[in-house]
Amino acid sequence: MTNATFNATAQSGTLPPLPGAKLGLTVLSLAFILGFPGNVFVVWSALWRVQKRTITCLLILHLALADCAVLLTSPFFLRLLSVGQWEFGSVVCQLCHYVCGVSMYASISLITLMSLDRCLAVTKPFISQKIRTAMVVRSLVLAIWMVSFLLAVPVIFYRKLVLKGRHLLCDLSHPTIGHLVFHNLFETLTGFVLPFTAIIWSYCVIGRRLQDTRFRRKRRTNRLIVLIVAAFALFWLPYHMVNILDVAGALSHSKRLIMAGKMARPTLTALAFFSSSVNPILYAFSGGALIKSAGIGFMAKLFEGTASEMSSTRQGTGRTTQRREEAKLEMVQDGNPESITLSTNPLE
Repeated sequence: MTNATFNATAQSGTLPPLPGAKLGLTVLSLAFILGFPGNVFVVWSALWRVQKRTITCLLILHLALADCAVLLTSPFFLRLLSVGQWEFGSVVCQLCHYVCGVSMYASISLITLMSLDRCLAVTKPFISQKIRTAMVVRSLVLAIWMVSFLLAVPVIFYRKLVLKGRHLLCDLSHPTIGHLVFHNLFETLTGFVLPFTAIIWSYCVIGRRLQDTRFRRKRRTNRLIVLIVAAFALFWLPYHMVNILDVAGALSHSKRLIMAGKMARPTLTALAFFSSSVNPILYAFSGGALIKSAGIGFMAKLFEGTASEMSSTRQGTGRTTQRREEAKLEMVQDGNPESITLSTNPLE
C-alpha cells in the first residue's frame, strides 16, 4: 500500500462504519477501562507489596505484564473502529498484532506452567520442593517469553494494509490457500490445542490424586488457577473455532463458510481481546474475604496465600517436616483470611 493510495483513501470523506463497529467499540473500551488499571494494580502489588514472592505470584505477575502489553494496543483499534480505517501505517499495523500474538502465547504458556506446577506439587511433593527454585522458575519464564516472541512471528508476514472498498484496513492477507491453512492451524495448535491438552491432563491427574488422599477440601490457589484457565478457554475457544472455520471454508471452497468466518472474526477477536482484562476481576473475586482485613494490600495477601511454594525456598525437607505441615494444614480453616498464609503444604 503506497502513501499516495493511503492519502487518497484518507481524504475520501466520512467512511461508512465497519461491520460490528459499535459492539467492538463497547467491548474494547470496557476491556481497557477495566483491564489496564486492574493489571497495573496486579503488577504493583506483586512487585512492591508482596513480601514473599511465591512461584504462583511470579507467574501471575508475568501474566499481568502480558495483559498490560496487549491492552496498550487498544487505542489503535479503538481509533480504527471509530473512523472506519487504519491510519497508522503498515509498521504499526504489524507491531500491534505481533504484540497481541506474543501476549496470547505468553498467557497460555504461563497458565500451562501454573497447571503443571500444581500437578507436580500434588503428585510429587518432595521432587517439587527440590526443583521449584527461583532460578528454575525464572529460567522457565524467560524461555516462555522467548518462545512466545518466536511463535508470533508469522503474524508479521500475514498482516498487511488492505484496501477493501473505501476502507483501508490492517487485515490478514494470505497469498495462497496453503498459507491460510498453515497460519490458522499453526496458531490454533500451538496457541490452544497443545497447551490446553497439557492443562486438562494436569487437572485429571490432580483430581485422581486428591481422591486418594485425605486432602479433599478446596484450596484457594487451586480455585484461582482453575478460574484463570476457564476464563482463557471461554474467551479464546471461539476465536480458534473461527480459525478452523476459515480453514474448512478455504479447503472446501465454500462461500458460505468463508463468509461466516469473515462475519464472526471481528466480534470473536474483540472477545478474545477482553480476556486480558478479566484476570484482575478473578483475583478480586478470589481474595474478596481479604479486602476487609488487608484493604488495598488484599492482592498481596492473596499472592502470599499461594504459600505452598514457600516451602520450595526452604532447605532440608524430610518426612518429619512433611508430617508437621500436613498436621498444620488440617488446622487451617478455609474461611479465615489469615490462615492462608500459614500453610506450606504443596496441596494448597
